[in-house]
Amino acid sequence: MHLSHIAVPLLSLIVATAAFAETNEEKGARWWAHVQAIANDGMEGRGTGTPGYDRAADYVTGQMKALGLKPMGVDGYKQPVAFVEQVVLSDQSAAALVGAKGETALSVPGDLIFSGSGGPVPETIDAPMVFAGYGLHLPEAGHDDFAGLDLKGKIVVVLSGGPATISGALKSHARSERAHWLAEQGALGLITLVTPRQVEIPWVRRVALASAPALYYADNSLRETQAPFVGAQLDPAKSAMFFEGTGKDFNAIAAAADASAPVASFPLALRLKAKVAARRRDLSSPNLVGLMPGSDPKLRGEYVVLSAHLDGYGIGTPIKGDAIYNGAFDNASGVASLLEIARALKAGKDKPKRSILFAFVTAEEKGLLGARYFARRPTVPQKAIVADLNFDMALPIFPLTAVTPIGYDQSSLGQDAAAVSAAMGLPITPDPFPDRNVFIRSDQYAFIREGIPALFFKYGFKAGTPEAETEKAWRANLYHSPFDDLNQPVMPAETAKLNDYVTAVTLRVANSPTRPRWNDDSFFRRFAK
Repeated sequence: MHLSHIAVPLLSLIVATAAFAETNEEKGARWWAHVQAIANDGMEGRGTGTPGYDRAADYVTGQMKALGLKPMGVDGYKQPVAFVEQVVLSDQSAAALVGAKGETALSVPGDLIFSGSGGPVPETIDAPMVFAGYGLHLPEAGHDDFAGLDLKGKIVVVLSGGPATISGALKSHARSERAHWLAEQGALGLITLVTPRQVEIPWVRRVALASAPALYYADNSLRETQAPFVGAQLDPAKSAMFFEGTGKDFNAIAAAADASAPVASFPLALRLKAKVAARRRDLSSPNLVGLMPGSDPKLRGEYVVLSAHLDGYGIGTPIKGDAIYNGAFDNASGVASLLEIARALKAGKDKPKRSILFAFVTAEEKGLLGARYFARRPTVPQKAIVADLNFDMALPIFPLTAVTPIGYDQSSLGQDAAAVSAAMGLPITPDPFPDRNVFIRSDQYAFIREGIPALFFKYGFKAGTPEAETEKAWRANLYHSPFDDLNQPVMPAETAKLNDYVTAVTLRVANSPTRPRWNDDSFFRRFAK
């Protein structure tokens, strides 16, 4: 598609959208003020179902009301979601590997972390294990790590990574679906290994988060697995233990995974024996939904959703004396961006023809639960939702010179993003780290699973650059820690540029005479309804 003929009028649209020609510094300062209001210590990290989350929700609903957005929840702006909170009691849990040489104890959570998400954890486990390579069931792409394996009654062990010949989006989708698929095959659980080179968050930080409450839906019909199914992660430094007695060299397997080379599947010689204790309670936490009605009577019955998660990790294990996981960039920043985009759309001369739904969702950190609930049970007709544009942890820690709208290669939304990129001089760069699974790790994926095209906006950069090193250091040192707070370095004016970019994409999608559509070669086209 040639973009030159649309770049000039699109650029004028962008300029017209900018509220009263404010500077990026002024817009960035207002955005940062929202972040300060949402991520200060008084919000106590906005854990799902906590008073801190409710205080943050009050702030957001107050801002929506001030902007003139109409309530579109079930109770005003609120769409309550019923959950069960489950906390794995590590001090009352135990695990061991059992083989020909006897039992080898695994400390919980020092060596093995049990997940409390998905549904009730099984109280006892005593089952053989099978290694299923990358754990990708993708027969459509000519790849199935489970082919020929007997999975019934087994604990399935899988490794991070995947073949370079399969797209990151497709691999991510397979990882998201596999617990459900494995449970249907009669497997009892899933343990995930990560190669040392692919570690994103240091294990010590994983252990610090192990006591955090997990959530699953109170409505059993919404859960990924209906029967108890165990999920766990193993300390990457201990992975070789699982392969004892097989004659296989884990270091060689890890090297193959790091090179995206083939990795074989085979039964393991050890059994996993475990006792898992947990505490449960019911709780409720709301999504927040506001509406900007469309200006065109023929199109206002269709909706573009702008989404961002409001929840964070709450109060957790102290690190250097700080127990509040403020979640400033993850994701008070995205919530603040949506509020500023709403302001820009309201102030702009060109009004969106389709209606815009602003969805501030809960329980993203617990498995995209709020977004999945909204996407399955929206407060407008599901078939009337044409697209989701998602904001989550766009990191304003280096200058914005390019953008990565995750999912741009899957639907016609990519053409909209490319048109705005051409007009604004912000080129699109592909996802530099496709095996991080970002395609399924934020709320846009909940909409994709319902057949709704989506984009997820990130600062663009390439692997091996200084920006990549800066981003990697942030993830290693601040991500999901108490130090993602208001004291870290930030470039608000750069986020103002990204907000303008997404505002322009929103207008283009809202004002197009045709609905967004999946590309003919997109795997995700099959979910369209």
